[in-house]
Amino acid sequence: MDRDNLPSVPADRNDRLKENVSGPFYVDSTCIDCDVCRDLAPENFRRSFKHAYSYVSKQPENERERAACEEALACCPVEAIGEDG
Repeated sequence: MDRDNLPSVPADRNDRLKENVSGPFYVDSTCIDCDVCRDLAPENFRRSFKHAYSYVSKQPENERERAACEEALACCPVEAIGEDG
C-alpha cells in the first residue's frame, strides 16, 4: 500500500512537541517541516531549526488567528497539527 492510500491518523495529543505553548492547538512529532502552517499562520507557528519541525509558538488570540490555525490544521499534509478545544 502506498502512502497516499494509508488511512489518515489525526495528531496525537500524547505526542505533542515540547516547544508547543500550552493551549488547544499543538503539533506532534509527525511534523515534516513543510512550511504549510508557518505560511498560513505565521503569527502562531515557528520553526525549530535545531530539530527541523514546526511548533505552536503562540495560541490564537482573536478570530483571525484562530481561523488561520484552523486552516493550517486542515491543510497539514501529515495531520501533525491537533486542536483540543
